[in-house]
Amino acid sequence: MSSVNKVILVGRLGQDPELRATTSGQNVCTLSLATSKTWTKDGKKETKTEWHRIILWGNQAENARKYLKKGRLLYIEGELQTRSWEDQQGQKRYATEILGQNIQFLESNGDKKSDNYDGYEPEFSSNSRPMDDDIPF
Repeated sequence: MSSVNKVILVGRLGQDPELRATTSGQNVCTLSLATSKTWTKDGKKETKTEWHRIILWGNQAENARKYLKKGRLLYIEGELQTRSWEDQQGQKRYATEILGQNIQFLESNGDKKSDNYDGYEPEFSSNSRPMDDDIPF
């Protein structure tokens, strides 16, 4: 039996996308996506927010930087990936992130929560997989 590594999130961007380039010139974009759940405990409303780090590559990264802004409601499909590296003190560090593969806007222009939105609503998807030495962080 094969395995499945699939993540589906609906949430809001916590900041504008951050676009960088690898040493080989490939674009990579980092998104910070918030998902929240709310419940009632002892008659009081409580909320817990989780923050997710989303990584996008190539044209998908460029489109994200061009069209996404803080506060935008998104649907994201991707897969979990864990990276490891040694920090400056020689300690092994790990980061678990979501490699974004499909992004859809969930608001129309009239529902937008961010400024500078021009009305264009592309759907981003990618099947490209970067090499570990292309990761600039």
